[in-house]
Amino acid sequence: MFIVLLRFSDNKALAPQYMEGHKRWLQQGFDDGVFLVSGGLRPDGGGAILAHGVTLPALRQRVRDDPFVAQGVVDADIVEVAASKADERLAFLLS
Repeated sequence: MFIVLLRFSDNKALAPQYMEGHKRWLQQGFDDGVFLVSGGLRPDGGGAILAHGVTLPALRQRVRDDPFVAQGVVDADIVEVAASKADERLAFLLS
């Protein structure tokens, strides 16, 4: 599993210009079954995504395709998590 952190850069003011493309990119990640959760970093720091069922190289490419990343609105950091224990509702993350 991966946690993708999208932290606003100095180009944050460009976010409204690329927001619709970013939303479409997020939806595609959910439609493809790669993104499980997304949301904002508080306070006003950017966003985070929980991703699963994808290789690191494929996720890196997907993240590069985000208009926010491509246009420098956010800086992306991908953290790989080797889950070893989970609530039964999230047991699928252990496989």
